[in-house]
Amino acid sequence: MEDRILIEVCCGSPEDAITAYRAGADRVELNRALELGGLSPTPAEVSFVKKEVPGLIVIAMVRPRGGGFTYSGEEYMRMLSECENLLKAGADGIAFGFLHEDGSVDEMHAAAFVELIHRYGKQAVFHRAVDITPDRDAAFEVLIGLGIDRVLTSGGEETAMAGAEEIAWLQKTYGSRISILPGSGINAGNAASLIKMTGVHEIHSSCKSPAKDPTARRETVDFGGHNKVSADKVRNLRKAVDNV
Repeated sequence: MEDRILIEVCCGSPEDAITAYRAGADRVELNRALELGGLSPTPAEVSFVKKEVPGLIVIAMVRPRGGGFTYSGEEYMRMLSECENLLKAGADGIAFGFLHEDGSVDEMHAAAFVELIHRYGKQAVFHRAVDITPDRDAAFEVLIGLGIDRVLTSGGEETAMAGAEEIAWLQKTYGSRISILPGSGINAGNAASLIKMTGVHEIHSSCKSPAKDPTARRETVDFGGHNKVSADKVRNLRKAVDNV
């Protein structure tokens, strides 16, 4: 359907990606270490997902560590290698972000990524590093000039709902030249409102629930917990946006 709202689910494993697809997601952002904000998955993980669910659009994160988005020369070279390896493994696009220390977009490094990604005929996605930029209008003009296909943003706020006014402005001002993908805190309870408020055509959600793992703790030993994609949350999100 032409008017169907596209749902992208943030996934921390191949299993998450398969669950999301089977529950109604159109696209996933594949990561590992979501507790650090999402790091690069392995090429083997991308390859596995594409083999198991060929119809799923897989955007692979390229991020070598937690923290900010100004990288050393050594980190950048590793990221460039990761980017190409993930594309070779079948990723349909790459999510990345490069900033200077003043928060402005690092055009040189971003341009090199866009050139590589587009050489493979895939999608270049600038992630929420854009929410750090002090001048989002200037950043969007730069990203559009670089040929970025899509920007993931919360409108510079902690959640997309809190940044809805800014997201609406970005959609109105730049939406005809670049895809605006709101993300952070979007769920079945607020997705319809956000879509109506902003006019966007796609959303990004984690749809997470705590995983049950009886082997993570015993008496004085505790290895912590982890989250996984909830099929029910994806289904409920799908129903919510389909009724917009």
